[in-house]
Amino acid sequence: MFENLNWWEIGGLLLLALLIFGDKLPNVISDGLRMVRNLRHMARNATGDLSRELGTDIQLEDLHPKTFIRKHLLSEEDEERLRKPLRGIYDTVKSDLDGVKDEIKDVAASADIRTPATTTPTTTSTPANRPHKFDLDAT
Repeated sequence: MFENLNWWEIGGLLLLALLIFGDKLPNVISDGLRMVRNLRHMARNATGDLSRELGTDIQLEDLHPKTFIRKHLLSEEDEERLRKPLRGIYDTVKSDLDGVKDEIKDVAASADIRTPATTTPTTTSTPANRPHKFDLDAT
């Protein structure tokens, strides 16, 4: 929960809580922890009641509608029949994208400026190789 906070921020939050709640801070913390325990107990009771009513073992993760339908209402054959047409489309799109990815890599490799050019450089004076008027080494 606090993985993105450093110690200074946590200390600041504790100091702010102490300033807001004062002497009542231990009571507020215990009330908050009691509320979390009650919510967990209610969730366990609800999943237990639902499991008993449906006659299957249900976890909290199973209460998501997609997971519930897939796990409890569809048989494995039904699920496989639904996935079969999509599997072909997925394989086709994946192979097309792999081809595009390979082509992009080829273009990027040919356009890479770090690799030496295959053409010979010209000896004419261009703005890039002309000495600068303030360059002391060029004189």
